[in-house]
Amino acid sequence: MRHTSLTVGLWTVLAAVALTAAPTTAQAPAQVSGCDVCHSKPDAKRVLPSGRVQSLFIDRDDLQHSVHRGKACVDCHTDVIEIPHTRTPETVNCTRCHFEGNTAGAPQGRIYAEYEASVHGRALAAGDERAPACQDCHGNHSIAPHAAATSPVARENIAAGCATCHLQIYTEFRTSVHGVALDSGNVDVPTCTDCHSEHGIRRHDDPRSPTYAGNVAATCATCHAAEAIIGKYGISGEQVAAYEESFHGVASRFGMRTVANCSSCHGVHDIRSHLDPASRVYVDNIPATCGECHADANANYAIGTIHVRPQDPVSGIVYWVSAFFKWLTISTICVLVIHIGLDLSRQIRDRRRHRRPHLQQKDSTP
Repeated sequence: MRHTSLTVGLWTVLAAVALTAAPTTAQAPAQVSGCDVCHSKPDAKRVLPSGRVQSLFIDRDDLQHSVHRGKACVDCHTDVIEIPHTRTPETVNCTRCHFEGNTAGAPQGRIYAEYEASVHGRALAAGDERAPACQDCHGNHSIAPHAAATSPVARENIAAGCATCHLQIYTEFRTSVHGVALDSGNVDVPTCTDCHSEHGIRRHDDPRSPTYAGNVAATCATCHAAEAIIGKYGISGEQVAAYEESFHGVASRFGMRTVANCSSCHGVHDIRSHLDPASRVYVDNIPATCGECHADANANYAIGTIHVRPQDPVSGIVYWVSAFFKWLTISTICVLVIHIGLDLSRQIRDRRRHRRPHLQQKDSTP
């Protein structure tokens, strides 16, 4: 017992000396040197119960260039009160700074509240150790601004970060029209968070999710109906409007969830150009795609334009048939209104004629 007390006391003295000598500027956190007694050694590590070896080495440069460079170690590791540790430090609770209305200079918003209600937050709260926490996406000691190229949450790096858990989906996305464009440096195309959201990711069968069947069209319209996007890349914005006016779109708005939406035809993570033979909407594949809902789908389903707006002349015969029935309806209504007007006028004249003899007879009565 005495030997243990002497050891703890010795470590405490060494830590105190190191802390006294440590610089206190924003570029050098006040207590990092004290922790350096152990964590500056590249071979510092521990073996977890699962058998995995975890490195305990902390690179000072990571801290110096992170968004937390003005913080001391114990600002985050609040349960560390002695050196060496008598117990394993708990996972850092980011809500100490990251909450709406904080004065620590952390980003404002209900970020953590959104996370707690997300599919990841709920899984972690239920005890699933595989569920990602803040550090899994943003990093630990080397957290960089989200706009920095080195940040794991930089737009161009998000998909690769999600691949840590969702490898199969990432593989499909990388070869999609969106993934290929993103890899080429195009930051206008959507990545994971554009469709699934960032901190508030929910299951696809949750009505509040952007990927819920009833919300998919609106989610895709974020880009495919945005003038800045469709104008820049020459994408037809009529596709969204055409879907909304179609049977599928109208049925979806009225609450039908088994009706086809954008992803039903184009795919989810593996969306490809309609000119790609591997695409679900490639002309030779359309019968099979439509056949997932329509058992009688045949080669005729691939004939003609897909996203058709009857009021658009490029729709061909559909436009002329629609125009014919539109003007037929208008003409019929006009004729009906004229007929009603003439009939009403005749009835008024007849009533006046019937009233005149009656009034004349009444006036001649003594």
